[in-house]
Amino acid sequence: MTTTASIELTLRDISAGTAAGSMCGDELITAPWDVDASPGYGPGASTADPIPASAPRQGEIPQEYRDASAEELRDRIIAAKAALGDRVVLLGHHYQRVEVVEHADYIGDSFMLAGAAQNHPDAEAIVFCGVHFMAETADLLSTPDQAVILPNLAAGCSMADMATIDEVEDCWEQLAELWGTAPDASGKVPVIPVTYMNSSAAIKGFCGRNGGIVCTSSNAEVVLDWAFERGHRVLFFPDQHLGRNTAIDMGIDPDRMPLWNPRKPLGNNTAEVLDDARVILWQGFCSVHKRFTPTQIAAARAANPDVRVIVHPECPRETVAAADESGSTAYITKAIESAAEPTAFAIGTEINLVQRLAADHPQHTITCLDPVVCPCSTMYRIHPGYLAWVLESLLDGRIVNRITVDAEVADPARTALDRMLAAKPRI
Repeated sequence: MTTTASIELTLRDISAGTAAGSMCGDELITAPWDVDASPGYGPGASTADPIPASAPRQGEIPQEYRDASAEELRDRIIAAKAALGDRVVLLGHHYQRVEVVEHADYIGDSFMLAGAAQNHPDAEAIVFCGVHFMAETADLLSTPDQAVILPNLAAGCSMADMATIDEVEDCWEQLAELWGTAPDASGKVPVIPVTYMNSSAAIKGFCGRNGGIVCTSSNAEVVLDWAFERGHRVLFFPDQHLGRNTAIDMGIDPDRMPLWNPRKPLGNNTAEVLDDARVILWQGFCSVHKRFTPTQIAAARAANPDVRVIVHPECPRETVAAADESGSTAYITKAIESAAEPTAFAIGTEINLVQRLAADHPQHTITCLDPVVCPCSTMYRIHPGYLAWVLESLLDGRIVNRITVDAEVADPARTALDRMLAAKPRI
Protein backbone atom coordinates (compact mmCIF):
# COMPACT_ATOMS: atom_id res chain seq x y z
CA MET A 1 0.00 0.00 0.00
CA THR A 2 1.21 3.51 -0.78
CA THR A 3 2.41 5.29 2.35
CA THR A 4 2.98 8.79 0.95
CA ALA A 5 0.38 11.20 -0.38
CA SER A 6 2.96 12.75 -2.71
CA ILE A 7 2.94 11.54 -6.31
CA GLU A 8 6.10 13.54 -6.94
CA LEU A 9 7.97 11.59 -4.27
CA THR A 10 6.54 8.30 -5.59
CA LEU A 11 7.69 9.14 -9.13
CA ARG A 12 11.17 10.05 -7.94
CA ASP A 13 11.44 6.83 -5.95
CA ILE A 14 10.36 4.79 -8.98
CA SER A 15 12.84 6.64 -11.20
CA ALA A 16 15.64 6.06 -8.69
CA GLY A 17 14.80 2.38 -8.37
CA THR A 18 14.08 2.66 -4.65
CA ALA A 19 10.39 1.81 -5.11
CA ALA A 20 8.57 -0.72 -7.25
CA GLY A 21 6.26 0.42 -10.01
CA SER A 22 6.26 2.13 -13.38
CA MET A 23 5.23 5.49 -14.77
CA CYS A 24 3.87 6.50 -18.14
CA GLY A 25 6.70 8.89 -18.97
CA ASP A 26 10.16 9.81 -17.71
CA GLU A 27 9.33 13.52 -18.11
CA LEU A 28 6.97 13.29 -15.14
CA ILE A 29 9.89 14.02 -12.82
CA THR A 30 10.89 17.07 -14.87
CA ALA A 31 9.94 20.48 -13.48
CA PRO A 32 6.95 21.89 -15.40
CA TRP A 33 8.81 25.05 -16.46
CA ASP A 34 11.22 22.81 -18.34
CA VAL A 35 8.38 21.38 -20.46
CA ASP A 36 6.16 24.47 -20.72
CA ALA A 37 8.25 25.80 -23.59
CA SER A 38 7.16 22.92 -25.83
CA PRO A 39 3.70 22.71 -27.40
CA GLY A 40 1.56 20.03 -25.82
CA TYR A 41 -0.20 19.15 -22.60
CA GLY A 42 2.94 18.00 -20.86
CA PRO A 43 3.91 14.62 -19.43
CA GLY A 44 1.15 12.37 -18.14
CA ALA A 45 -2.06 10.86 -19.43
CA SER A 46 -2.72 13.48 -22.13
CA THR A 47 0.76 13.46 -23.66
CA ALA A 48 -0.43 11.98 -26.95
CA ASP A 49 -3.52 14.19 -27.33
CA PRO A 50 -3.29 16.88 -30.03
CA ILE A 51 -3.33 20.39 -28.60
CA PRO A 52 -4.84 23.39 -30.45
CA ALA A 53 -2.38 25.95 -31.75
CA SER A 54 -4.31 28.61 -29.84
CA ALA A 55 -3.81 26.93 -26.44
CA PRO A 56 -2.29 29.28 -23.83
CA ARG A 57 1.42 28.95 -23.10
CA GLN A 58 3.11 29.79 -19.82
CA GLY A 59 6.04 32.18 -19.99
CA GLU A 60 9.11 31.88 -17.83
CA ILE A 61 8.78 32.67 -14.15
CA PRO A 62 11.63 34.22 -12.15
CA GLN A 63 14.63 31.99 -11.58
CA GLU A 64 14.29 32.18 -7.80
CA TYR A 65 11.11 30.09 -7.93
CA ARG A 66 12.63 27.55 -10.28
CA ASP A 67 15.70 27.16 -8.07
CA ALA A 68 13.91 27.04 -4.71
CA SER A 69 13.72 23.76 -2.80
CA ALA A 70 10.41 22.12 -1.95
CA GLU A 71 10.80 23.21 1.68
CA GLU A 72 11.52 26.83 0.74
CA LEU A 73 8.54 27.00 -1.62
CA ARG A 74 6.27 25.58 1.06
CA ASP A 75 7.44 28.15 3.59
CA ARG A 76 7.03 31.01 1.11
CA ILE A 77 3.50 29.92 0.17
CA ILE A 78 2.49 29.69 3.83
CA ALA A 79 3.96 33.12 4.56
CA ALA A 80 2.36 34.77 1.52
CA LYS A 81 -1.04 33.29 2.31
CA ALA A 82 -0.83 34.47 5.90
CA ALA A 83 0.14 37.98 4.80
CA LEU A 84 -2.66 38.15 2.23
CA GLY A 85 -5.26 36.83 4.66
CA ASP A 86 -8.85 37.22 3.46
CA ARG A 87 -7.70 39.11 0.38
CA VAL A 88 -7.22 35.79 -1.42
CA VAL A 89 -9.13 32.50 -1.64
CA LEU A 90 -7.22 29.46 -2.85
CA LEU A 91 -9.19 26.68 -4.56
CA GLY A 92 -7.65 23.24 -5.16
CA HIS A 93 -9.07 20.50 -7.34
CA HIS A 94 -8.97 16.90 -6.10
CA TYR A 95 -6.49 15.98 -8.85
CA GLN A 96 -3.82 18.47 -7.80
CA ARG A 97 -0.56 17.29 -6.28
CA VAL A 98 -0.57 17.23 -2.47
CA GLU A 99 2.19 19.85 -2.33
CA VAL A 100 -0.35 22.29 -3.81
CA VAL A 101 -3.70 21.29 -2.28
CA GLU A 102 -2.27 21.33 1.25
CA HIS A 103 -2.47 25.13 0.94
CA ALA A 104 -6.03 25.27 -0.43
CA ASP A 105 -8.89 26.88 1.44
CA TYR A 106 -11.26 24.54 -0.40
CA ILE A 107 -10.53 21.16 -1.98
CA GLY A 108 -13.19 19.58 -4.15
CA ASP A 109 -14.52 18.61 -7.55
CA SER A 110 -15.57 21.12 -10.17
CA PHE A 111 -19.14 21.42 -8.82
CA MET A 112 -18.06 22.15 -5.25
CA LEU A 113 -15.34 24.59 -6.32
CA ALA A 114 -17.75 26.45 -8.61
CA GLY A 115 -19.89 27.15 -5.57
CA ALA A 116 -16.87 28.13 -3.46
CA ALA A 117 -15.81 30.66 -6.09
CA GLN A 118 -19.23 32.28 -5.81
CA ASN A 119 -19.28 32.41 -2.02
CA HIS A 120 -16.39 34.84 -1.42
CA PRO A 121 -17.39 38.14 -3.06
CA ASP A 122 -15.15 40.14 -0.70
CA ALA A 123 -11.88 38.46 -1.67
CA GLU A 124 -9.68 40.49 -4.00
CA ALA A 125 -8.37 37.40 -5.80
CA ILE A 126 -9.29 33.77 -6.38
CA VAL A 127 -6.28 31.56 -7.07
CA PHE A 128 -7.56 28.45 -8.84
CA CYS A 129 -5.26 25.45 -8.65
CA GLY A 130 -6.95 23.46 -11.37
CA VAL A 131 -7.12 23.87 -15.14
CA HIS A 132 -8.10 26.63 -17.54
CA PHE A 133 -11.81 25.93 -17.93
CA MET A 134 -12.19 25.89 -14.13
CA ALA A 135 -10.56 29.31 -13.81
CA GLU A 136 -12.86 30.62 -16.55
CA THR A 137 -15.85 29.32 -14.60
CA ALA A 138 -14.61 31.01 -11.44
CA ASP A 139 -14.31 34.29 -13.36
CA LEU A 140 -17.90 33.89 -14.59
CA LEU A 141 -19.23 33.32 -11.08
CA SER A 142 -17.12 35.85 -9.20
CA THR A 143 -17.67 39.61 -9.03
CA PRO A 144 -16.26 41.92 -11.74
CA ASP A 145 -13.72 43.39 -9.30
CA GLN A 146 -12.25 40.03 -8.36
CA ALA A 147 -9.19 38.68 -10.14
CA VAL A 148 -9.15 34.97 -10.96
CA ILE A 149 -5.61 33.62 -11.28
CA LEU A 150 -4.41 30.34 -12.82
CA PRO A 151 -0.87 29.66 -11.54
CA ASN A 152 0.23 28.03 -14.81
CA LEU A 153 -1.45 29.17 -18.03
CA ALA A 154 -0.43 25.92 -19.72
CA ALA A 155 -2.75 23.94 -17.43
CA GLY A 156 -5.46 23.27 -20.00
CA CYS A 157 -7.64 20.20 -20.55
CA SER A 158 -7.41 17.88 -23.54
CA MET A 159 -11.04 16.81 -23.14
CA ALA A 160 -12.25 20.41 -23.18
CA ASP A 161 -10.21 21.01 -26.33
CA MET A 162 -11.98 18.13 -28.10
CA ALA A 163 -15.06 20.33 -28.64
CA THR A 164 -14.31 23.75 -30.10
CA ILE A 165 -16.95 26.44 -30.46
CA ASP A 166 -16.71 26.29 -34.26
CA GLU A 167 -17.27 22.53 -34.27
CA VAL A 168 -20.22 22.75 -31.89
CA GLU A 169 -21.88 25.57 -33.83
CA ASP A 170 -21.43 23.62 -37.06
CA CYS A 171 -23.06 20.57 -35.42
CA TRP A 172 -25.94 22.75 -34.20
CA GLU A 173 -26.52 24.14 -37.70
CA GLN A 174 -26.69 20.63 -39.14
CA LEU A 175 -29.20 19.53 -36.50
CA ALA A 176 -31.27 22.68 -37.08
CA GLU A 177 -31.44 21.82 -40.77
CA LEU A 178 -32.92 18.45 -39.82
CA TRP A 179 -35.47 19.55 -37.24
CA GLY A 180 -35.53 23.32 -36.89
CA THR A 181 -35.32 24.86 -33.43
CA ALA A 182 -38.96 25.69 -32.58
CA PRO A 183 -40.91 23.80 -29.92
CA ASP A 184 -43.64 21.39 -31.02
CA ALA A 185 -47.22 21.15 -29.75
CA SER A 186 -45.96 19.59 -26.50
CA GLY A 187 -43.74 22.60 -25.88
CA LYS A 188 -40.52 20.63 -26.34
CA VAL A 189 -37.73 21.67 -28.69
CA PRO A 190 -35.99 19.09 -30.93
CA VAL A 191 -32.72 19.05 -28.97
CA ILE A 192 -31.20 20.59 -25.83
CA PRO A 193 -27.43 21.19 -25.62
CA VAL A 194 -25.72 19.97 -22.46
CA THR A 195 -22.05 20.61 -21.90
CA TYR A 196 -19.92 18.99 -19.25
CA MET A 197 -18.12 21.44 -16.97
CA ASN A 198 -14.91 20.35 -18.74
CA SER A 199 -15.46 22.77 -21.61
CA SER A 200 -14.50 26.29 -22.56
CA ALA A 201 -16.47 29.38 -21.56
CA ALA A 202 -17.38 29.78 -25.23
CA ILE A 203 -19.09 26.37 -25.20
CA LYS A 204 -20.91 27.21 -21.97
CA GLY A 205 -22.03 30.47 -23.59
CA PHE A 206 -23.33 28.51 -26.58
CA CYS A 207 -25.46 26.41 -24.25
CA GLY A 208 -26.78 29.49 -22.48
CA ARG A 209 -27.80 31.07 -25.80
CA ASN A 210 -29.55 27.93 -27.01
CA GLY A 211 -31.61 26.90 -24.00
CA GLY A 212 -28.98 24.53 -22.62
CA ILE A 213 -27.17 23.85 -19.40
CA VAL A 214 -23.84 22.81 -17.88
CA CYS A 215 -23.40 19.61 -15.85
CA THR A 216 -20.75 18.04 -13.65
CA SER A 217 -20.18 14.38 -12.89
CA SER A 218 -21.99 15.00 -9.60
CA ASN A 219 -25.27 16.23 -11.09
CA ALA A 220 -25.30 14.82 -14.64
CA GLU A 221 -28.44 12.72 -14.09
CA VAL A 222 -30.35 15.67 -12.60
CA VAL A 223 -29.26 17.80 -15.55
CA LEU A 224 -30.37 15.22 -18.12
CA ASP A 225 -33.79 15.06 -16.41
CA TRP A 226 -33.94 18.85 -16.70
CA ALA A 227 -33.05 18.67 -20.39
CA PHE A 228 -35.59 15.95 -21.22
CA GLU A 229 -38.34 18.03 -19.66
CA ARG A 230 -37.58 20.65 -22.30
CA GLY A 231 -36.41 18.71 -25.36
CA HIS A 232 -36.87 15.43 -27.20
CA ARG A 233 -33.12 14.81 -27.42
CA VAL A 234 -29.89 15.90 -25.77
CA LEU A 235 -26.67 16.90 -27.50
CA PHE A 236 -24.03 16.01 -24.89
CA PHE A 237 -20.44 17.18 -25.14
CA PRO A 238 -17.51 16.89 -24.89
CA ASP A 239 -17.24 13.61 -22.91
CA GLN A 240 -19.02 10.70 -24.54
CA HIS A 241 -18.43 8.38 -21.58
CA LEU A 242 -20.09 10.50 -18.89
CA GLY A 243 -23.04 11.06 -21.22
CA ARG A 244 -23.38 7.37 -22.11
CA ASN A 245 -22.97 6.07 -18.56
CA THR A 246 -25.43 8.58 -17.12
CA ALA A 247 -28.04 7.91 -19.80
CA ILE A 248 -27.76 4.12 -19.47
CA ASP A 249 -28.18 4.42 -15.71
CA MET A 250 -31.39 6.37 -16.46
CA GLY A 251 -32.70 3.47 -18.57
CA ILE A 252 -32.02 4.90 -22.02
CA ASP A 253 -31.26 2.37 -24.75
CA PRO A 254 -27.57 2.53 -25.79
CA ASP A 255 -28.69 2.04 -29.41
CA ARG A 256 -30.32 5.46 -29.21
CA MET A 257 -27.04 7.20 -28.36
CA PRO A 258 -25.21 7.83 -31.64
CA LEU A 259 -21.69 9.21 -31.54
CA TRP A 260 -21.07 12.57 -33.24
CA ASN A 261 -17.77 12.84 -35.13
CA PRO A 262 -17.27 16.59 -35.71
CA ARG A 263 -15.12 15.91 -38.78
CA LYS A 264 -17.89 14.09 -40.65
CA PRO A 265 -21.20 15.31 -42.14
CA LEU A 266 -24.05 14.65 -39.68
CA GLY A 267 -21.37 13.44 -37.29
CA ASN A 268 -20.96 10.29 -39.42
CA ASN A 269 -24.64 9.35 -38.89
CA THR A 270 -27.74 9.15 -41.02
CA ALA A 271 -30.72 11.44 -40.54
CA GLU A 272 -32.77 8.39 -39.53
CA VAL A 273 -30.32 7.45 -36.77
CA LEU A 274 -30.36 11.01 -35.44
CA ASP A 275 -34.17 11.16 -35.61
CA ASP A 276 -34.36 8.12 -33.33
CA ALA A 277 -31.67 9.39 -30.95
CA ARG A 278 -32.28 10.30 -27.34
CA VAL A 279 -28.72 11.38 -26.54
CA ILE A 280 -26.25 12.47 -29.22
CA LEU A 281 -22.78 11.92 -27.78
CA TRP A 282 -19.81 14.04 -28.79
CA GLN A 283 -16.68 12.07 -29.72
CA GLY A 284 -14.58 13.23 -26.75
CA PHE A 285 -13.02 11.57 -23.73
CA CYS A 286 -10.77 11.99 -20.69
CA SER A 287 -7.30 10.61 -21.27
CA VAL A 288 -6.93 9.74 -17.57
CA HIS A 289 -10.15 7.79 -17.25
CA LYS A 290 -9.93 5.93 -20.55
CA ARG A 291 -6.88 4.16 -19.10
CA PHE A 292 -9.06 2.12 -16.73
CA THR A 293 -10.18 -1.25 -18.10
CA PRO A 294 -12.19 -4.38 -17.20
CA THR A 295 -8.90 -6.30 -17.31
CA GLN A 296 -7.56 -4.15 -14.48
CA ILE A 297 -10.74 -4.78 -12.50
CA ALA A 298 -10.40 -8.53 -13.06
CA ALA A 299 -6.82 -8.38 -11.82
CA ALA A 300 -7.91 -6.49 -8.68
CA ARG A 301 -10.58 -9.10 -7.97
CA ALA A 302 -8.12 -11.93 -8.55
CA ALA A 303 -5.77 -10.38 -6.00
CA ASN A 304 -8.59 -9.84 -3.49
CA PRO A 305 -12.09 -11.24 -4.13
CA ASP A 306 -13.50 -8.89 -1.47
CA VAL A 307 -12.18 -5.71 -3.11
CA ARG A 308 -14.67 -2.88 -3.60
CA VAL A 309 -14.17 -1.34 -7.05
CA ILE A 310 -15.31 2.24 -7.63
CA VAL A 311 -14.66 4.10 -10.87
CA HIS A 312 -15.38 7.55 -12.22
CA PRO A 313 -18.22 7.85 -14.80
CA GLU A 314 -15.74 9.32 -17.32
CA CYS A 315 -14.46 5.73 -17.71
CA PRO A 316 -15.60 3.70 -20.75
CA ARG A 317 -18.91 1.87 -20.37
CA GLU A 318 -17.40 -1.61 -20.17
CA THR A 319 -15.23 -0.46 -17.26
CA VAL A 320 -18.15 1.11 -15.40
CA ALA A 321 -20.24 -2.04 -15.98
CA ALA A 322 -17.48 -4.24 -14.51
CA ALA A 323 -17.07 -2.09 -11.38
CA ASP A 324 -19.13 -2.32 -8.21
CA GLU A 325 -19.96 1.39 -8.28
CA SER A 326 -19.30 4.53 -10.25
CA GLY A 327 -19.46 8.12 -9.17
CA SER A 328 -17.85 11.55 -9.12
CA THR A 329 -14.73 12.35 -7.14
CA ALA A 330 -17.01 13.59 -4.36
CA TYR A 331 -18.84 10.24 -4.42
CA ILE A 332 -15.58 8.28 -4.29
CA THR A 333 -14.26 10.36 -1.43
CA LYS A 334 -17.47 10.01 0.59
CA ALA A 335 -17.59 6.25 -0.03
CA ILE A 336 -14.14 5.82 1.46
CA GLU A 337 -14.74 8.22 4.34
CA SER A 338 -17.99 6.48 5.30
CA ALA A 339 -16.68 2.89 5.22
CA ALA A 340 -16.95 1.79 8.87
CA GLU A 341 -14.89 -1.40 8.60
CA PRO A 342 -11.40 -1.76 7.11
CA THR A 343 -12.00 -2.24 3.40
CA ALA A 344 -9.94 -2.95 0.30
CA PHE A 345 -10.74 -0.38 -2.39
CA ALA A 346 -9.59 -0.37 -6.01
CA ILE A 347 -10.29 3.06 -7.45
CA GLY A 348 -10.48 4.17 -11.07
CA THR A 349 -9.72 7.87 -11.06
CA GLU A 350 -6.75 10.25 -11.13
CA ILE A 351 -3.76 8.98 -9.16
CA ASN A 352 -3.15 12.13 -7.09
CA LEU A 353 -6.56 11.75 -5.44
CA VAL A 354 -6.22 7.98 -5.01
CA GLN A 355 -2.80 8.18 -3.41
CA ARG A 356 -3.89 11.02 -1.10
CA LEU A 357 -6.95 9.02 0.00
CA ALA A 358 -4.72 6.03 0.71
CA ALA A 359 -2.45 8.12 2.91
CA ASP A 360 -5.36 9.80 4.70
CA HIS A 361 -7.20 6.53 5.43
CA PRO A 362 -4.58 3.96 6.50
CA GLN A 363 -7.29 1.73 8.02
CA HIS A 364 -8.25 0.84 4.44
CA THR A 365 -6.21 -0.68 1.63
CA ILE A 366 -6.68 1.78 -1.24
CA THR A 367 -5.05 1.22 -4.62
CA CYS A 368 -5.39 2.67 -8.09
CA LEU A 369 -6.72 0.26 -10.71
CA ASP A 370 -4.05 1.35 -13.17
CA PRO A 371 -0.70 -0.12 -12.07
CA VAL A 372 1.12 2.57 -14.06
CA VAL A 373 1.51 5.95 -12.33
CA CYS A 374 0.12 8.37 -14.90
CA PRO A 375 -1.35 11.62 -13.54
CA CYS A 376 -3.46 14.17 -15.39
CA SER A 377 -0.94 15.98 -17.60
CA THR A 378 -2.38 19.43 -17.11
CA MET A 379 -3.31 19.29 -13.43
CA TYR A 380 0.28 18.22 -12.81
CA ARG A 381 1.56 21.44 -14.37
CA ILE A 382 0.43 23.40 -11.30
CA HIS A 383 3.62 23.28 -9.25
CA PRO A 384 4.36 24.94 -5.87
CA GLY A 385 6.82 27.20 -7.68
CA TYR A 386 4.01 28.71 -9.74
CA LEU A 387 1.78 29.01 -6.68
CA ALA A 388 4.48 30.85 -4.70
CA TRP A 389 5.04 33.17 -7.67
CA VAL A 390 1.39 34.22 -8.07
CA LEU A 391 0.88 34.71 -4.33
CA GLU A 392 4.01 36.78 -3.83
CA SER A 393 3.14 38.80 -6.91
CA LEU A 394 -0.16 39.69 -5.24
CA LEU A 395 1.76 40.81 -2.18
CA ASP A 396 3.81 43.09 -4.43
CA GLY A 397 0.62 44.57 -5.91
CA ARG A 398 0.85 42.70 -9.23
CA ILE A 399 -1.76 40.37 -10.71
CA VAL A 400 -0.23 37.73 -12.98
CA ASN A 401 -1.95 35.04 -15.04
CA ARG A 402 -5.39 36.62 -14.72
CA ILE A 403 -8.16 34.70 -16.48
CA THR A 404 -11.02 36.76 -17.92
CA VAL A 405 -14.03 35.91 -20.07
CA ASP A 406 -15.33 38.44 -22.62
CA ALA A 407 -18.72 39.94 -21.81
CA GLU A 408 -20.46 38.63 -24.93
CA VAL A 409 -19.55 35.09 -23.87
CA ALA A 410 -19.87 35.63 -20.13
CA ASP A 411 -23.55 36.59 -19.95
CA PRO A 412 -25.00 33.49 -21.67
CA ALA A 413 -22.38 31.27 -20.01
CA ARG A 414 -23.58 32.48 -16.60
CA THR A 415 -27.12 31.55 -17.58
CA ALA A 416 -26.04 27.97 -18.31
CA LEU A 417 -23.98 27.83 -15.10
CA ASP A 418 -26.82 29.19 -12.97
CA ARG A 419 -29.00 26.39 -14.29
CA MET A 420 -26.27 23.92 -13.35
CA LEU A 421 -25.94 25.28 -9.82
CA ALA A 422 -29.69 24.97 -9.35
CA ALA A 423 -29.56 21.30 -10.41
CA LYS A 424 -28.37 19.94 -7.07
CA PRO A 425 -26.88 16.42 -7.04
CA ARG A 426 -29.08 13.76 -5.47
CA ILE A 427 -26.24 12.42 -3.31
